[in-house]
Amino acid sequence: MSKRLVKKIFKQVRDANLKYHLIENGDQIALGLSGGKDSLTLLYFLWLLDKFTPLKFHVFPIHIDLGWDMDLNPLHEFCSSLGYPLIIEKTNIGQVVFDIRQEKNPCSLCANMRRGALNNSAKKAGCNKVALGHHMDDVVNTLFLSMLYEDRFGVFKPLTYLDRVDITVIRPLVYVEEKDIDLFVQSAGIQVVENLCPADKISKRNEISKLLAMIESEHPGAKRSIMRSIENVNENNFWK
Repeated sequence: MSKRLVKKIFKQVRDANLKYHLIENGDQIALGLSGGKDSLTLLYFLWLLDKFTPLKFHVFPIHIDLGWDMDLNPLHEFCSSLGYPLIIEKTNIGQVVFDIRQEKNPCSLCANMRRGALNNSAKKAGCNKVALGHHMDDVVNTLFLSMLYEDRFGVFKPLTYLDRVDITVIRPLVYVEEKDIDLFVQSAGIQVVENLCPADKISKRNEISKLLAMIESEHPGAKRSIMRSIENVNENNFWK
């Protein structure tokens, strides 16, 4: 495991937490653990945050089973290595989205249903917050998706209170680049669970990711500059 990379990501997670007050003493945090690189990285760095800072909080890794019959042994083993029991919430979301509804654009419905299932499971576990593994690239991708396909400026926030369910959603990886998450998972030898979703890697978001990768290759640091621009937006920035 690269110690330099761990220190870099840990600092970015800590900085996001200090700026946006994502985690506070006494928090009970449900972490959406899909088994992908992002959620596994998030779990590891929340474990470090709990271990090496004065903050006192509890993490509950929750996997929303969509009915794909995935091998979850790597998730159980990873959670166990950090001292966490894995909570599995079984659903029929996959069947509803692809077989019953036969959605042409399934990602939106699936995401909404997964969020609902995760929030419900979090409430059952007594949690007041839900942590998601969205990183900096996700923030920038969402902005471009909203501009190109919805004619608006739309991004998700690092911290959002959902009054309907009395849950606060936090995104501690918002300052972390996807390339660093890839390198961390590889260097740490963390086993990622294969995504069996039929729509994986064919969404509009994947197209935007390729576009932004091209921009980043031509203008190194572009994504981080866009991220800073998002944070600096206010009503005085427009129509000068």
